[in-house]
Amino acid sequence: MATRSTAPRPRASLRERKKLATRQALGAAALRLAAERGLDNVLVEDIAAAANVSPRTFNNYFSSKPEAICALGMDRAAQIGATLRGRPASEPLWEAITRAVLQHYDATGDTPAGEWLRGLRRVLTSPALQGEYLKVNAAMQRTLAEAIADRAGTSTERDMLPMISAGAVTAATQVALQRWLDADPPAPLHPLLRRALQQLASAFKPT
Repeated sequence: MATRSTAPRPRASLRERKKLATRQALGAAALRLAAERGLDNVLVEDIAAAANVSPRTFNNYFSSKPEAICALGMDRAAQIGATLRGRPASEPLWEAITRAVLQHYDATGDTPAGEWLRGLRRVLTSPALQGEYLKVNAAMQRTLAEAIADRAGTSTERDMLPMISAGAVTAATQVALQRWLDADPPAPLHPLLRRALQQLASAFKPT
């Protein structure tokens, strides 16, 4: 396994942290309002007001409501890849992947309210959101593949396995998310994600 640098990553500047906070506030407001009211009943002005910014600021960050709604997922995809790169080099790959993924879903430990979950399901299955949702999945697969390749001392250009492995992890995550959305009665997401990743890891173990 390749030796990775242990030098700390440079801390983001205050300006960068403020921009990220604004993006996250807009993304969270967009998702919450769409789940509560329905996608067609939410205006850009509503999202901006909920995030305490102007509509012009919204347009500086996002080109559409679906893009804003999927922003948290897109950011999480990038963060999972960065977290995987930061896991100890001695840690087995599948354990490192599981920990990296679950770390970014720690805030979803509680069982969601049924009414809110139904609203979220309607939003996420809306045809208007499908294109952006596919972008999130593609981003997660790409960033995971690059991190897996780094750990193995290879690249996604030379080796297909990192992309194959990342695709499997992305698919397992999406299956768990779908089970969570469809659960009746509602169930917490975190255990479903853990189970899906454990089943995937078991499938890859030699018999």
